[in-house]
Amino acid sequence: ELISSLRSKLQTLWEERELVLSEARECAERGEELEAMVQDVCKPNEFERYMMFIGDLEKVVSLLLCLSSRLARVQNAMRRIDGNTDAEEKQSLNERHKLLSRQREDAKDLKENLDRRERVVSGILAKYLTDQQLQDYRRFVQVKTFLLIEQKDLEEQIKFFEEQLENLEKSIP
Repeated sequence: ELISSLRSKLQTLWEERELVLSEARECAERGEELEAMVQDVCKPNEFERYMMFIGDLEKVVSLLLCLSSRLARVQNAMRRIDGNTDAEEKQSLNERHKLLSRQREDAKDLKENLDRRERVVSGILAKYLTDQQLQDYRRFVQVKTFLLIEQKDLEEQIKFFEEQLENLEKSIP
């Protein structure tokens, strides 16, 4: 029953992932349309700022998600530390926790910088785009960010349930 339940949950997650990937493709198409429009109306240096912002958006959000995920795994491992855990492993986990915490703080600084850049890009676009076009741009940025987060979350859940299923199947003779 448990194996069947895990397989069913995995099937649901795979279907959700396909939907999110489909939405991501639609979002990418919308991004290409926006890019062409921005290139048509903006000066070359303004267009370059826009492109750098859009490229960095994905990188910074992905970095933050990755670091948060790794930090959560280390914190879970630290919670499992008991009297039988050797000192070397404890020290290793503590060092990884400190390093990942620092890296995540640095990534948060990058995100704050990216948010400032987004306001600058919005200001530039506001000079050229209609209110509706500007609203479309802002919605694109929000959707792109949401889809990145959703994809990462689904990948984590799928990985977790696949590991659970694998461990369960190995435990049954």
